[in-house]
Amino acid sequence: MSTKIRLRRMGKKKSAFYRIVVTDSRKARDARAIEEVGTYNPVARPAVVTVKEDRIFEWLKEGAETTDTVASLFRRIGVTKKWIAHKAGKDTAEMVIKTELTETVKPKAREKKAEMAKAHAAAKVEAEEARKKETADKRAAAEKAAEADAKAKAEAEETAKAEEAAKAAKPKPDEDAASDQVDDAKAKAEAEETAKAEEATKAAKPKPDEDAAS
Repeated sequence: MSTKIRLRRMGKKKSAFYRIVVTDSRKARDARAIEEVGTYNPVARPAVVTVKEDRIFEWLKEGAETTDTVASLFRRIGVTKKWIAHKAGKDTAEMVIKTELTETVKPKAREKKAEMAKAHAAAKVEAEEARKKETADKRAAAEKAAEADAKAKAEAEETAKAEEAAKAAKPKPDEDAASDQVDDAKAKAEAEETAKAEEATKAAKPKPDEDAAS
């Protein structure tokens, strides 16, 4: 019988849990498993893997194949290394199979991730600086506009005051006419006084005949 060791998904959505099962490769993928030989929980941190190594070795001995994902899991936890040593007849008593998977990041991937994080941080700082500059520019423009409005208002008030003062200082037409009438009356009175004085002087002066008789 052709058999394969594969993962079978269990659990809920976004909370995956897998069973490591042995299935008949000739049957459908979701067909009933022959045997469960382990579990894999990728949601846990770190991820947890449990295996029945004696049953896995028995199935491998009978020619069972593993899927790429299961082969990767077995290689990372040490099952593959122990199986190779077991086939070679070596003592495997001290070889321990891991139950936890530590996250492995390749150097290039790590560097790329660090660069992306750095670029993201730089972009964030740049965006914050641009926002601060925009806010400062808006504030400065508002202050400048307010200053210009205040200056224009002050100039308008000064102009209005100057116009009021000029208007107040300018004599009204009625007042000008009254002033002219007063001046005319005064001039007329002065002329009358002068005429009276000349008449009095003329009357007081002796005539020529009177001077000869005297």
